[in-house]
Amino acid sequence: MTKSNDKPLGLEQVRKIAPYIGGRPISEVARQFGLVEDQIVKLASNENPLGIPESAKKAMQAIMHDLGRYPDSNGFELKRALATKNQVPEDWITLGNGSNDILELATRAVAQSGSEIIFSKHAFAVYPLATQAVGARAVVIDPKPDDLGHDLEAMLGAITANTKLIFVANPNNPTGSFLSGNELKVFIDRVPAHIVVVLDEAYNEYLKAEQQYDAIAMVREHHNLIVSRSFSKAYGLAGLRLGYAVSQFEMTDLMNRIRQPFNVNSLAQAAAIAALQDKAFLTKGAQVNQAGYLQLSQAFVEMNLHFLPSAGNFILVQVGEDDGAGARVNLALLKQGVIVRPVDNYELPKFLRVSIGLPHENEAFIQALKNALAQ
Repeated sequence: MTKSNDKPLGLEQVRKIAPYIGGRPISEVARQFGLVEDQIVKLASNENPLGIPESAKKAMQAIMHDLGRYPDSNGFELKRALATKNQVPEDWITLGNGSNDILELATRAVAQSGSEIIFSKHAFAVYPLATQAVGARAVVIDPKPDDLGHDLEAMLGAITANTKLIFVANPNNPTGSFLSGNELKVFIDRVPAHIVVVLDEAYNEYLKAEQQYDAIAMVREHHNLIVSRSFSKAYGLAGLRLGYAVSQFEMTDLMNRIRQPFNVNSLAQAAAIAALQDKAFLTKGAQVNQAGYLQLSQAFVEMNLHFLPSAGNFILVQVGEDDGAGARVNLALLKQGVIVRPVDNYELPKFLRVSIGLPHENEAFIQALKNALAQ
């Protein structure tokens, strides 16, 4: 017999969380609309259209025989490779089950009920989720009107005695907005040393040569700075869930104290080591991304659609003037076998975010969008 209970289970702060919703899987869309899976184009989750690099496949195959054993909990070989790449001590590296894990570890390490966490409106959805999960108060800063990006001056102005953490995404998802290295340095220099700054660089590898800056040099200067990066985008390892952070030992030690002991599996570690050395794959990915950006942006100009310039591997495009436009056009695209990302959960209901794909995928989206807008 089930007992009745007037009091709900769990923490109120957790019950209030709206769960993260990822891009819809191809199989789900095929089932719902009666489509053939291999004819569906998915441009919803900012994945690498080249897929996983061959170097990573070979590295995983080489360790398949040992999967009956637990992975290296400390990720020694991968940390060594990352430390070499970033020219930092190995104990400045924290491994995560995706960069989401890093963001949550940083939040749990420094914030709790009564704390305040600052981030920009229209920034990555995990920031408010991580904030709510620890019972902290979200301080959401209005974005700059031109690119919907971070207003760093306003973020500094929002700091109080209760501020424990500030999230900055560069480039920002889903707007694609970009902050220069000089802007970031001036900002971080002005943040009080007891407040942790997480610089989320999930799309760092897509920056053009003239946009690149040395975030690791900033880490060397600031013990309160965490730089978070991902293997899910440029390295093509989204399905393996792997991210990492670079920070001075004080922060790395804190995050490792609460990190799950086997949070990065053996396949992910082997694949990442191989992918780090695969410069040809990264170069090809950057070329595909730049060509695809040009293909999509030119189409938007021809269609007279407003879009935001992007430094990532996606573009945010406005598809109507009413707040139902994003959902309406998204549904019309799904019926044609094209999956993009509605962003009403980011309070951008007139927009869709489209990941940059291969030329034929971009063209399929362009044609489907024209059809959707003509309805």
